[in-house]
Amino acid sequence: MPKKRVVVAMSGGVDSSLAAALLKEAGYEVSGAYMQLWADYSQDDTSSNLEHTCQLLDIPLRKLNFETEFRNVVIDYFCHEYSLGRTPNPCITCNQHIKFGLLLDKVLEMGADYLATGHYARIEHSPNGYSLLKAVDTTKDQSYFLYTLGQRELQHLLLPLGSLHKAEARRLAAERGLPSSTQRDSQDICFIPDNDYRSFIAKHIPAKAGDIINTEGKVLGKHTGLARYTVGQRQGLGLASNERLYVLRFDVANNRLVVGTRDQLLTNSLFATKLSWVSGKAPQQPINITAKIRYKSPEAAAKLYLHDRRAGVQFLKPQRAITPGQAVVFYQGEAVLGGGIIENRAD
Repeated sequence: MPKKRVVVAMSGGVDSSLAAALLKEAGYEVSGAYMQLWADYSQDDTSSNLEHTCQLLDIPLRKLNFETEFRNVVIDYFCHEYSLGRTPNPCITCNQHIKFGLLLDKVLEMGADYLATGHYARIEHSPNGYSLLKAVDTTKDQSYFLYTLGQRELQHLLLPLGSLHKAEARRLAAERGLPSSTQRDSQDICFIPDNDYRSFIAKHIPAKAGDIINTEGKVLGKHTGLARYTVGQRQGLGLASNERLYVLRFDVANNRLVVGTRDQLLTNSLFATKLSWVSGKAPQQPINITAKIRYKSPEAAAKLYLHDRRAGVQFLKPQRAITPGQAVVFYQGEAVLGGGIIENRAD
């Protein structure tokens, strides 16, 4: 019986490198794929690490240039959302359209059976189909970024690190002599490696100053361009006030930044659109769930309601800084049900 063929999306980091090593040891015919996405920063170190790793594992490496698609789909979307006073998550957009869209299509076209990545999440198969589950290591769980995966993608996807803790992954990588075993985890958006998104936005979106107002409409000061702020922000407002003020929302039509108190950041509900369901169909509702309103937020108990093509989420306890443009992801226990893009908080 011929070996199953798997292509591993490799970034040069420890997780994707270990994923390739573990799959080869498990008996798969493994090759690596590196996506060239953004040429505005040096990729020499990444390329050198990748080539060294693939030589060590004795697997072929294929480099794929998706720069045009990445710019059109991810970066343009990122800038456009900021121009509308929204705060997007570009990693989710990239996963949906580039990694598990273009790359997966390319992998299947190459005759492979699977695409594999170093994400910390799990996939289970049952007579009812494929399920996407949280990682064993809750501190590294990345299922939030994968909520757009459906049955078609999951049947061709392998996530070999989902049952490992990060410390164990580093130990296994070191035991195998992988050059990335001591490399720090990347914390930045890949096309903003210094994490200075305000400078990046300033280069791509013309800044237009406007008024900063409170919820009563009183002008408190001036902002330097709505795209340079995000909901919940306190620093950098340049306001003299006896109380701490935070960005509450954006009045894009009038180019005004609305600020208020910490208590005014709290709300119990939100609406979301652009819904995606792992099972391929919306659940029977209303249902009790937990939901995350951003990657680093804890899951919060809520009830999910569906209205046509949008979801209403009613939280049991108020949530802080619900932000339009961010993803809200729905869970039941260990399983990811799906998610959507936050349109607004439902005051």
